[in-house]
This record gives sequence, structure tokens and C-alpha cells, in this order.
Amino acid sequence: MNLLDEIKKEIKGIEDEIIEWRRDIHQHPELAFEEERTSALVSEKLKKWDYEVEKVVGTGVVANLKKDFSGKTIAIRADMDALPLEEKTDLYYKSQKPGKMHACGHDAHTAIALGAAKILSLYKDKVKGNVKFIFQPAEEGPGGAKPMIEEGVLESPEVDRIIGLHNRTTIPVGQIGVGYGAIMASTDKFIIKVNGEGAHGAHPDEGVDPVVVASHLIIALQELVSRETKATDSLVITTGSIHGGTAFNIIPAEVELKGTVRTLDKDLREKISKRIEKVVSGITTTFRADYELDYQFGYPVTFNNDKATEMMEEVVSEMLGKENIYQMEEPSMGGEDFAYYLQEVPGSFVYLGTKNPEKGVIHPGHSPEFKIDEDILIIGVELFIRAVLKYFNY
Repeated sequence: MNLLDEIKKEIKGIEDEIIEWRRDIHQHPELAFEEERTSALVSEKLKKWDYEVEKVVGTGVVANLKKDFSGKTIAIRADMDALPLEEKTDLYYKSQKPGKMHACGHDAHTAIALGAAKILSLYKDKVKGNVKFIFQPAEEGPGGAKPMIEEGVLESPEVDRIIGLHNRTTIPVGQIGVGYGAIMASTDKFIIKVNGEGAHGAHPDEGVDPVVVASHLIIALQELVSRETKATDSLVITTGSIHGGTAFNIIPAEVELKGTVRTLDKDLREKISKRIEKVVSGITTTFRADYELDYQFGYPVTFNNDKATEMMEEVVSEMLGKENIYQMEEPSMGGEDFAYYLQEVPGSFVYLGTKNPEKGVIHPGHSPEFKIDEDILIIGVELFIRAVLKYFNY
């Protein structure tokens, strides 16, 4: 039996254990930077397998396969946080915490990375380099990747390559999505407060109506997409929240708009942030209102390295066959703070297919009815381990 077949057998032998970890984490979801129980569980397992564990940014966990290693290092990243959402599945192991749910599959990502860590600890002498495991908090926001990088998770030892994955319910089980270049958008946020002058609804001439001003702003922001951006460029501006007023016959003094800006181009990102300021200033001035704009730059574009992605594509082909490589021909306008790692280290982020209508796995991430097909867990573990061995040219 060759090494890969031997490892595959070992992975299959701990499948029930991996499922148990995932279900345990699923029942006890924790929000951003609150992942105390999950972090403790991860640390306990890693120490049991002879990893030296370091806590980072409160609930983050970092561990190296080899101690005092000076050669090349590949990092595997898994996110641990849940969402502020009430679970509406029929799972017997559903969330035990009201208003909190693993509705994006980070429980699965954590279990997969733990599975890879356990198996690799058994084959430490077969790995011709070091593997650094990064269990990260707060991917859903405000973002745990950046503070972890600032605290040195990509150093001591220096990380030369990084890989990560995310489950995806639009890709069938047994397939893995691979994409080159920009695969996910930047995720910026804006808050616009329009300050008018309150008045009676019957006498609008006696005030400055911020509702009308806000309405013009919403339309004008869309025209930045349709009239100032090339049709071949990707840009989304969504105003997702508008609040103002207390009664049908009162013109309020202020209205607040909140929204998001998504793009795949860093230059366009900078341009649009400046144009939004100009548009808001111009329209509010035109209608005699004032404004306050809070524009927040969020996660950057998630940009896969070509060489690292070629390696992942080879791994998927060897593991599942070329027919099970799901080519991501179009990027997603969703965002992912794995992007911060990719700004520092060559790497690749892939999608683990989990769509399975027969098991009711059809709902997208962030849905209260979100589920995964647990068959993907050992697929993810094998993918990570094969990628490690491929990187070191085993």
C-alpha cells in the first residue's frame, strides 16, 4: 500500500470522530471574537497530538507540525465563528444557543483542519517541511485575519504558501471549485446620514425633507454603476438599510442610509469611494441638506496566486479526477478575509462542493435552513493533506 492509500485509510478511520467534532461545534456556535469554547476544543485536540499551541488575538489558535523548523512552511487556515441567526433546521444537533448558528459551515472548516492536523501528526516524518495550522476567529466580521497577521502568524516560522477552503452549496458533493485571480470581491461599507430640517408633512416648504434627499441619493448611487463604470467591470452598490421618521405626517430631521460596495478591481474601488463622497455632497447641497458620510474599507479582493492554484487543481485532479474539478469561471461578489493572507503570501482558496438535494443540502450560506453534507468532511481532510505533500514534492 502506498503512502496516499495508507493516509486515505487513516482518514476514513477517523471519519466518525471528525463528524462528532463538527456536530459538537455546531451545537455551540460562537460569534466573532467570542469563540472561547471552540478555541479551547481546538487547543485541547492539538496538544493531545503533540502540537505546541499559541493563542493569538484572544480566541485564535496557531500550531506548527514541527518545532524549531527552518525549512519551508505551508499554512492551512480554518475559520471558527458563527452568525447571529436563529437556526431553523430539523437537525437533532442543531444550535443550542438562541440567535446563534453555524450558517456558513465554519464548524465544518474547523473539523476538517483538525482532521488534517491529527493525520499529519501521525506522518510527521513523511512531511518534508512544516505545516502551520491557523484557526481564525471573526471571519464574518469585523475580520480576524488582519489582526492575526499583525500579531505575526505568518512569521516564526515564515509561511511560504497558504491554502484555505470554503464549503459551497452551489457545487455538487464530490466536486471542488478552483478559480484563478480575483475570486471574491472587496467588501466596503457606507453609512450616510442626511441632515434636513423637520416640518409638518402638510407644509414641506417649511423644512428640508431628508427622505426626498435620501431617495435621490439611492438612485444616484446606482448611476455610478450604470453610467460611470465600464459594462465589463464588476461593481455592486447596494443600499440595504434606510431609516428615518416616526409618523406619516411628520417630515423628519434626518435619515440614515447604510449600504455596501463590492468590486474586483482595487483602482475602481478607490475611484468609487471618492465618487460616492462627491455625489453625496452634490445632492445634499442641491436640496439644502447637510450630510455625514462614514465610508469603511472592508476586506480586499480575494486574489488567488496562479502557481498555488495550479497546484490545487493538480491535487483535485489526482484525488477526484479532472471531471470533478469545478472551474470557477465567474468570481463571487461575496467577500472573504482570507484575502489578507493572500496579500502577504502566495496561496489559493478553493470551494468544497456540498450540494446534495437528496439530503436537503440546497440552502445557501447565511440561511437559517443551511446544512452541509457531512460526506465532504473527509474529502476536505484528504484535500489538505494531499496539498501539503504535493507542495513538498513527496
